[in-house]
Amino acid sequence: MPPDRVRARRLQIAGQLRAVRLHAKLTQETVSLRAGIALDTYNRIEQGHASPMLDTLIKIADAIGVPLEDLVRQSGQP
Repeated sequence: MPPDRVRARRLQIAGQLRAVRLHAKLTQETVSLRAGIALDTYNRIEQGHASPMLDTLIKIADAIGVPLEDLVRQSGQP
């Protein structure tokens, strides 16, 4: 189990991922297909239950059509 601060950050990123996906009006299935990852894997990432590798986050950002920074930017940062 990761430290609390890591778990909290993972959940924040998961929330940003969901918000960006919904803003783009995409389903989890569409993003997972575009990114070339299994739907259950994508779902676990978006729920904060899985910690994706950097390559996977890049694929997800590309699938949604946003810069990677939009997925990992901390609240309060430009």
